[in-house]
Amino acid sequence: MIDILSLGEPLVEFNNRGGEAFVKGFGGDASNVAIAAARQGATTGVLMHVGTDAFGDDLMGLWRTEGVSTAAVTRNPKAPTGIYFVQHDEKGHSFSYRRAGSAASLMGPEDLPLEAIAQAKILHLSGISLAISASAADACFAAMRAARAAGVTVSLDLNLRKALWPTDRARAIIHAALAFTDIALPGMDDATELSGLADPEEIVRFYQGFGPRIVALTLAEDGALVAEGDALHTIPPRPAELVDASGAGDCFDGSFLARWCAGDDVAQAARYATVAASLSVEGLGAIAPIPRASDVKAALATYSGTAS
Repeated sequence: MIDILSLGEPLVEFNNRGGEAFVKGFGGDASNVAIAAARQGATTGVLMHVGTDAFGDDLMGLWRTEGVSTAAVTRNPKAPTGIYFVQHDEKGHSFSYRRAGSAASLMGPEDLPLEAIAQAKILHLSGISLAISASAADACFAAMRAARAAGVTVSLDLNLRKALWPTDRARAIIHAALAFTDIALPGMDDATELSGLADPEEIVRFYQGFGPRIVALTLAEDGALVAEGDALHTIPPRPAELVDASGAGDCFDGSFLARWCAGDDVAQAARYATVAASLSVEGLGAIAPIPRASDVKAALATYSGTAS
């Protein structure tokens, strides 16, 4: 068994940090979550499709380096691995994706390794996993049903990407997926857009109403708010010097799930994950700045925030 099996779309990144050169890296929220959890000591795997191209080779190498199981990865010789480009200006960073027809977008319910799903403690997905294609959305729902049937916990990061689908469709499908979800991991901006609510506590209770027993709402520089049943915990922020916030939510998700799997209660797990995410924004990129457990524990030792 593994702790966390993450289903979604992996991507190779080309990041322009000035001049004409692009630096190659990696992204894809579900992959980032698996790596973040692995760095905190969890056993993780990815349920993903990549091409047999060089970019697929790069991702396989990344996962091996990070100790993430690739047993549930499929290599598709007829479809490419998705890529994206990041450019920076005075307004921040912008993304351009080349993912249409990618191996990940062609995944369907018939491609699911049901035994691998049944052997995980947590199956993790996101709104992006649901958005990249109709067949991928069908695969996600089939995977969630299979996980529920096997007694596997399901976690979902809402992760709204408006460039991928209309907001009304995203709202309907993401909210439908919450009926199969045990742990919901929304970010404040996405949750406000999807729910129409602005108060964090109202948002948490709203999403509990769809079925998840645990909701961990990230509040960026304001920390987090996490609920399990009637209990509600406010997690204060750790001050950080912001360099790049890309991947911070994925770092929170992976760290939270890793600590919850290790036996922490939801407040302890959210406190740990808040500190981990704050460390991740102090470096460039989605993966490189993800801290390891030793870094998070060192920061926790000087972090004065207490869950209330």
